[in-house]
Amino acid sequence: MSKLKELKNIDWTEIDWQKELKNNINSIDSLTQYIDLSEDEEKTLREVVDNHPMNIPRYYLSLIDETNEKDAIRKLALPSEEELVVAGSMGETTQDPYGDDKHNKGNGILHKYPYSALVVATDYCSMYCRHCFRKAIVGLPNDKTVENFQRAAECIREHKEITNVVISGGDPLLINTRRIKKILESLIDIDHVNYVRIGTRTPVVYPMRFFDEELLEAFREFNKRKALYLPTHFNHVSEITDIAKEAVLKIREAGVTVNNQAVFLEGVNDSVEDIEDLMNGLVRIGVNPYYLYQCMPVSRVRHHFQVPLKKGVDIVDKAKERLDGYAKRFKFIMGHDIGKIEICGRVDDKLILKHIHSRPEKPHEASQIKIMQLDDKAGWLDDMQEISL
Repeated sequence: MSKLKELKNIDWTEIDWQKELKNNINSIDSLTQYIDLSEDEEKTLREVVDNHPMNIPRYYLSLIDETNEKDAIRKLALPSEEELVVAGSMGETTQDPYGDDKHNKGNGILHKYPYSALVVATDYCSMYCRHCFRKAIVGLPNDKTVENFQRAAECIREHKEITNVVISGGDPLLINTRRIKKILESLIDIDHVNYVRIGTRTPVVYPMRFFDEELLEAFREFNKRKALYLPTHFNHVSEITDIAKEAVLKIREAGVTVNNQAVFLEGVNDSVEDIEDLMNGLVRIGVNPYYLYQCMPVSRVRHHFQVPLKKGVDIVDKAKERLDGYAKRFKFIMGHDIGKIEICGRVDDKLILKHIHSRPEKPHEASQIKIMQLDDKAGWLDDMQEISL
């Protein structure tokens, strides 16, 4: 039996989540123990990992279908030679399409919209997703993470316009439970904060984290006084495993609402059937489809993951035709520097966009409609010209 097949027989519910992190696959040498690579592939992937570190939990690696070279899980988790391509045929790439740098207020706080504060609690993830829009900083030393959450909480307390806080990363649920409790406690009595979100991919890539009863109790206690939401990140129906379902159930039983923010990715979920299966799979386990993000034009990502908008909007529209009301509640959006923009549809070569959120200095752009000239290659707002009706 291959080592990869051996992983499929592990009872992950019995695994100590903290000890298991030490078994992550984070080098090409450890990867070759599970995945066969040719000599040329191995050489190329070592070059990739030198630029963008690899980190794969054994659980997630076990989901790979060895018989399928185009397996979605493989593309999401394993580095590829395409990451060496800095720019693709759809235009130049960028290091910061979401505008993180210009909205960084220090001490780990990003304050892009007046009503939301995003706190980067850690730079560590249990898995370094190959399509990550923060690819340039995840897994590498950086100064964007919070050093003292109490100072971040005081900053939030002083800004009365903040109605919600997003605890993000990296993945904040890789922090130990004691520290998570302290983070939540620091926000519980700030009256103008209506709810808190913990952005995490652990239900998908590291579901054993939710077999920690102390964590679930912390969720329950917080949720008694203030609403707690957990935005997560399922991209493909193959990620909705039995243990992922069980983890989601435990989260929901703690009173936490689970929403999903998928990314539209070439070779992963870029068919009508992929989107239909994913959204139906989510509502079946009690996860709300919330956003489907257009893949950002990130360096070493755009070339092989971004779906052209003309193709993408047709796929999404056809999928929504097949989905029931709850399964098609998600918005197809771009998380652009100027704000979140919904991709509403197209009429021939005209793409219809609508601002969901806008930058505070341009409040008049909120809910504004944009009509863009579309061609077969455009993958991002900056690739198109605005036109009139």
